[in-house]
Formats: sequence, C-alpha cells, structure tokens
Amino acid sequence: MADSSSQPSVMSEQEKRASLGLAGIFSMRMLGLFMILPVMSLYTEHLNGITPVLLGLSISIYGLTQALLQIPFGLMSDRFGRKKIITIGLLLFVAGSVVAALSTTIYGIILGRALQGSGAVAAAIMALAADLTLEQNRTKIMATIGISIGISFGIAMVLGPLLASVVGLQGIFWFTAILATVGIFILHNVVPDAKKLSVHKDAEPIPALMGKVLKDTQLLRLDFGIFCLHLVMTAMFVVLPLVLRGKLGIAADHHWMVYLPVLGLSVVAMLPFIILAEKKRKMKVVFVSAVASLSLASLGLYLFSGHLWGMLGSLFVFFTAFNLLEASLPSLISKIAFAGGKGTAMGVYSSSQFFGAFCGGLMGGLVWSNYGLASVFLACGGILFIWFIVALSMKAPRHMSSLLKHVEIETSEQARQITDKLLAVKGVLDVGISVDDSTAYLKVDNELLDEVALEAIIPTNQATG
Repeated sequence: MADSSSQPSVMSEQEKRASLGLAGIFSMRMLGLFMILPVMSLYTEHLNGITPVLLGLSISIYGLTQALLQIPFGLMSDRFGRKKIITIGLLLFVAGSVVAALSTTIYGIILGRALQGSGAVAAAIMALAADLTLEQNRTKIMATIGISIGISFGIAMVLGPLLASVVGLQGIFWFTAILATVGIFILHNVVPDAKKLSVHKDAEPIPALMGKVLKDTQLLRLDFGIFCLHLVMTAMFVVLPLVLRGKLGIAADHHWMVYLPVLGLSVVAMLPFIILAEKKRKMKVVFVSAVASLSLASLGLYLFSGHLWGMLGSLFVFFTAFNLLEASLPSLISKIAFAGGKGTAMGVYSSSQFFGAFCGGLMGGLVWSNYGLASVFLACGGILFIWFIVALSMKAPRHMSSLLKHVEIETSEQARQITDKLLAVKGVLDVGISVDDSTAYLKVDNELLDEVALEAIIPTNQATG
C-alpha cells in the first residue's frame, strides 16, 4: 500500500486551472441552455404554425437528447479521450445554436435545441476533472462545478430577458454559439492535459454497477424527485413569462426585474435550512418540508396569477424551495449511494433530471392548450404533491461522508482482505475497493471515525465530501 501522505491537501496550480477551466466550460454551456427559459414563449409567437405543445417542445427537447446521450458520451470519453469527446459535444452545441439562430420556423428551433442537448458532455467533464485531481482534492473541483451551474441559472434568468430585448431570440442563439466556442478555446488552452485516463467510480457511471443502482429504492426515490423538480420548473417557464406579461402587464424587457430580487432573496433564505439539514442532522424534515412548500407555492401561482404581490410571494417561496432541493438532492445521492457507486448513481440521477425537463415542456404545452395558462401551475402543484407523498416514505439518511484512499493492490483477494479490515474500524460504514484504479471508496461517520485505526491500515491520502 502506498503512503502518499506527502501529497498536499491544498490544490496545486494545475488543479486550480482544471477547476476553473472546467467549471467555466460547464457554466457557459448551461448558461446557453438556461437563457432560453424566460424568453422562448415571448419571442416565438410570430412563427407560423406555433402551438402551445410545439412551444413546450422547443423549450424542453434538449432534455431528451441530453438524457439519452450523457452516459454514452462519458463512456466514449473513457475509450477515445476526454478532450476529444468534450470538443465534439461542444461542436454539436455550436451547431445546434446556429441551426436555431438561422431558423424561421418552430420546427427549426426544435431541431436546433435537440442538437444543443446532444452535446451531452457533463459526464466526460466530470471524468476529466477526476483525472486531473488527487483523490483528496476531487470533491473541491466537483463542488466548484456544481456551484457554477447554480450561478449560471441565476445569471440566465436575468441576462436572457435583457439580451432578448436587444438582439431577439436569434441573437441569444448566436450568443450561445459564441459561448460554446469560447468553451472549446478554454478546454484546449486553459485546462491541462491528463497524463492518464482512469475510470473513477466516484465521478462517472460504471455500466457494471447500473443494475445495483437501479434496484436501490432509496436512490430511485431521489431520481423520481429530481425528475419532478425539473419537470415542474420547465413546465412553469412555458407559461410564466406569458402570465407576467399578459395578466400582470410587465413588459418582456422588464422581466429581469422580477427574477433578480426573487432569486437573490431565495438564495439567502435557503441558507439557514441547509445549515439545519446538515449541521443539525434534520435532512429528512427539511427535505420533505421543502417539497411541501414547493407544492403550495405552485398552488399560490395558480390562485394569484392575476395579482402582482401574490405572484411575487409565491415565486419567492417556489425558488427558495427549488434552490434548497437542487442543493440537497446531490448531497442525498452522495450519502445514500453505496461505496464506489456515487458516479453511477449520479449518472442515473442526471439522466432523470434531463428527462424530467423534457416531460415538463410537453406537459406545460398540453395543459396550457387544453385548460389555459394558469392551469399549468395547478398541474405542477399536483405532481409535487405526489412527490411529497413519495418523499414521506424515504428513510432519514445517515450522516456520513465519502472518503477516498489510494491503495496499491493487484488482486481481488487483496481487495477483500483490506475491505474486511476497514469494515472493522469504528466509524467506517461501507467500503468498496477498485482494483482497476487502486482506490478504496469509504462511507464514514466523521464523528465516530477512529482515524488512528484507519491510518494504520492505509496511510493518509484522503478526500472527504
């Protein structure tokens, strides 16, 4: 077993470059996808043949191609190289943006959005991030990427309406093409080259583990949750811009004045609940309460769709709960997934998220065409109530962290022997050892962990998350 205690826990310059570069690529791509949400329904009304269902499809079709292709893209990056696959994905995103920008029909925009989603590079980016970092620093780069996605969403809600008022919908698509092109430049000029490609069970899906993940009912509850969350969010944005303009009389170029304070205040409001969930170990109570609040907020959007302050209050509650759940669900996946199964569990989770977005656009269009704009909010509230019932049956997650340790082993028998020793250590709850990448994946309770006993088995080289 290797003693890598001399390896620093502070990120190296190369790791910092990788972290910032990959987070930049991820966030620019997601910014391009998110900016469409608050403006699509406002700027496609003039297109011939436009219907509520086609509008919803144009908003959400990217989710279908993303859900279908992100795991295959990640697996292809194992075989053909990370940067090559990421470049192909970004070029597909550029192509989709150009197709949408040049389109004069809703069908062309749908095709462009589908192409945008087909550049599904999330898993490949996570794998490259793992290639470029030591085990003890890997969670830092993953956290940086995760934070960048949240920031992108907030910026998109404000920048989308502002940009559309100046350059129109086509201009936004040209802007997203430029963002993806800049992402390719960053990939090849800022992000370092990985010296070796490895399969990382904590960062990417492993086909052999897929069956075990899909049989875990606790993980499936979370997959259903993220499906519902993004279904509702996408369905809401099929009609919300039209409600703001039509029922509340807010001009399209002023919608950012609604989104900016609501989103900003919601981020501040969710922080005490995150502390309560993590520090006070009230995760299930906070989680279930957030789902209930989201359902009630959707009902509020339906009841107050013609009242400014009622809508603003409902949107504040909605986005506070949405942001809280968006932050909590990945944490729950990490806590519940078996040792060595986090990457696979996150792959299924992400696919569920994007498939939910796809279904949300379709549902929003269908409900709108049959029952009216505000009825979409009521339908969202019903779906969220079903999620609330499902969430009530989830087990309260154990408070544990992920720990990675490098081990020099060559056989499965060695892995079994070390696993038995590790499981006997106080505070070690689960162990998975991979011979392929010489890594021990542990789930531990930090408050109970006997670090001296753990150190005696494997010398210090760790990363918690």
